[in-house]
Amino acid sequence: MDEPSLLTSWTLDPLQLAPIVLAAIAYGVRARTLRRRGTPVPLWRILLFTLGIAPLLLALASPIAAIGEEELFSFHMLQHVLIGDLAPLCLLGGLTGPLLRPLLAIRPIERLRVLANPAVALPIWAVNLYLWHVPFLYENAVQHSAVHALEHACFFTAGLIVWLPVLETLPAPEWFGTGAKLAYIAVVRVVETVLGNVFVWSGTVFYAIYDRGDELWGISPLQDQGLAGAVMMIEGSIVTIAALSWLFLRLAAEGELRQELLERGHDPRAVRRAVRYGRAQELNRPR
Repeated sequence: MDEPSLLTSWTLDPLQLAPIVLAAIAYGVRARTLRRRGTPVPLWRILLFTLGIAPLLLALASPIAAIGEEELFSFHMLQHVLIGDLAPLCLLGGLTGPLLRPLLAIRPIERLRVLANPAVALPIWAVNLYLWHVPFLYENAVQHSAVHALEHACFFTAGLIVWLPVLETLPAPEWFGTGAKLAYIAVVRVVETVLGNVFVWSGTVFYAIYDRGDELWGISPLQDQGLAGAVMMIEGSIVTIAALSWLFLRLAAEGELRQELLERGHDPRAVRRAVRYGRAQELNRPR
């Protein structure tokens, strides 16, 4: 069998690409409706949602998919961080309450607000991450398309859930402010880093499907496994640094705003809620 190529191993499977296209169309239609009603979606959110489509296309249609599913664990790991972390982060960042209002009006979906609780989101994400890397499940996912589709759906869904309390597309609990978000992201990355280090430092190849006994592109199976762990940790580190930087800046801005509102004589409880949920302008409205 010919080795996969970065130039020719592209796959355009309609069953995989159709949900992405439908989601993009639904977003565009709803954004246009809101614009006509005088409540347009900010341009930066539209750009962020559009940016979130790119990792999904790379993961499912580019040579990353073919090489990862057939040859190299490191490419499969790259596919998973695109599907399970980068795409959900960007897509969630592009959403707003008004965009989601028709969906949230459906009672079963409205009940999913509980997933914005970090005490619910973090365990779901962590269990999903570790469970799918158990050799039995992982190898079945590579060998069976239906299981593989389920794996990708689980990674994507868990990625949405883990970022939901941070971005608050749906409101998180009042106690989960910016300081708590900083700690939450740190815990998320520790959980991921532990697994990444297992792959980097293990002297044994975990997945028999990649243990060919020979090298591909000069990479042995054990080196490939180490690279997979490195991909997981490097991507996580970059995202973590960006997220923590954003949260630190936000924390400083909130501190200044809180002090300003308190000096104006507003009730401390009202100030705390206003700063927490970005509603400071409501306190300044004339009564």
